[in-house]
Amino acid sequence: MKKHWKAASTIVIGTLLLAACTNSSAPKESAQPTSAPAAQETQLPATAKPSQEPTAQAPETHQYQNFPTWGYDYQSNRHVPFTQITKDNVKDLGVIWEADLKKVDAELAAGNQSFSPVVDGVIYATGSYAHVFAYEAVSGKLLWNWKPDKEIMDHIKSMGMFGSNRGVAVGEGKVFVLITDDRLAALDQKTGQLVKMINLWDTIPDVTAEKGYYETVAPIYYKGNVYIGSSGADNGVRGFVMAYKASDLTPAWDQPFWTVPPKGQDWLKDSAYNGGGTVWDPPSIDPETDIMYFGTGNPAPDFYGAKRPGSNPYVDSVIALDSKTGKMIWARQEVSHDLWDYDAAATPMVLKAKVNGKERKVVVQGGKSGEWFCWDAATGEPIYKNVAFSKIDHPKPTPKGVLSYPGVLGGENYAPETYDPESNYVLIPGIESPSLIKAAKSEEDSMAESKKSGFFGALAFGTSMGEAPPNIKPYGTVTAIDMNTGKIAYQNKTDDPMRGGFTSTAAGIAFYGEQSGKMKAIDIKSGQILWDFQTSGGAIGSAPSIFTQDGKQYVAQTTGGPNPKLIVFGLGGENTQGASQQTGGTENVHQQK
Repeated sequence: MKKHWKAASTIVIGTLLLAACTNSSAPKESAQPTSAPAAQETQLPATAKPSQEPTAQAPETHQYQNFPTWGYDYQSNRHVPFTQITKDNVKDLGVIWEADLKKVDAELAAGNQSFSPVVDGVIYATGSYAHVFAYEAVSGKLLWNWKPDKEIMDHIKSMGMFGSNRGVAVGEGKVFVLITDDRLAALDQKTGQLVKMINLWDTIPDVTAEKGYYETVAPIYYKGNVYIGSSGADNGVRGFVMAYKASDLTPAWDQPFWTVPPKGQDWLKDSAYNGGGTVWDPPSIDPETDIMYFGTGNPAPDFYGAKRPGSNPYVDSVIALDSKTGKMIWARQEVSHDLWDYDAAATPMVLKAKVNGKERKVVVQGGKSGEWFCWDAATGEPIYKNVAFSKIDHPKPTPKGVLSYPGVLGGENYAPETYDPESNYVLIPGIESPSLIKAAKSEEDSMAESKKSGFFGALAFGTSMGEAPPNIKPYGTVTAIDMNTGKIAYQNKTDDPMRGGFTSTAAGIAFYGEQSGKMKAIDIKSGQILWDFQTSGGAIGSAPSIFTQDGKQYVAQTTGGPNPKLIVFGLGGENTQGASQQTGGTENVHQQK
């Protein structure tokens, strides 16, 4: 680990003799006491242990304002109430400490997409293939790290699985993480010791790596349950969401909510494939109603739809469920009979916003289609729909190939939006990167094409992709939507595709990272860049976590590339910048879900 400090701004910890206190504006369920009892049952071999001996956790004599869950609050607004970092002093942000995660575990694979909760002075970050790291948030001291045992890692590697992991959930004294090859683990929050691990296929038949399922999603803890989804729509699996009891990881619902019918039924009656529609970003939950909202992936096979007639509900959709039972309340589809891989991937946000002059509770989401939507949260009534924030040109795919805008990476991919109530703006992270997509001539050719594709689990992949013209350079966009009108207030171009997403503050600032490893802060109202910092890390594929300890505000960010890092910024930190990194590639993009 590498630390940076300015002598004049060294943070003195432990001089405040305060009573133990958590001062967080987030819902209580997200920030459980670290001393909460853990379940005693374990179901893994003794080899599944923390990678180092645990140390004592952060002292409990501090005041904390947490970033307790994936989207800060259950509604996933990613908007914190902190104001110490202002538009005037944001230029003084620098590195307080940084950790090279690969130096902790040399076997850690490249890349990082961790959205990292911060709870009572501890940051919980993940690396590829479900490695988990716990650091003291201000000192940078490593408390513990954990990874799946060798048998599981060997299974993952033997399947050639994509390694992205987007984070953990924290609750009831445990840290919950989904393992790449379809398992759910609960770790002791203090020590990192394994409490229990379950195989998803034991409660949801056929949810296995061999069938094309894999896990990249961050779980969500809410009111005693852990909510999960899965990746693999491009492999022709059947999408679902499911709830497990946090206490013992037994099912909390009678059955999963399946997003598509079983193969051989309804619109899949004549298809050789399962229908896709996986849920590979976390849900949002409205604590006032217990309604959960999530987006679903593309139908399978991609680009070829002759054997899946009709609109193909409920793929490329936002769906509202009763979080207690898993029963559907409403669903709205963004793309009918998708032939272009236009997942409704990103986590929807639940807002109370001024809409057409009146306060209204709504759900919003931008899709990979390059269009943004707003619905009434209770009924799903459309308010704003098909608001284009990207170039849109998607001709019907042919065996020769057509150039499709947006490409398979976006519009808006998994990167999250943020909402600022002061300006009443939603910020959308956009990607302008067209794809040359090729349809199979028939279902038989589709299946043959899948075997040649080289993608993991492509037993049901169905189509192929070619190279986009070399003169087309992908880039990103920051789009501000005025919630009162549903119209674009401004759109700024970014150098790199926006793969990370936003976190905003009550000071009117939004933070985000780019594929070059650069961090930026913008004035939400105007879009003006206020701070530009080149980290020493690689491509940024997640949004920052912002928290306070003892009244001081910090910004935490993970970076990817061959040497994934966790970096914490604060006012007065070291301002020496790193070298610009290579931007992230688009190879095997279907596995980046």
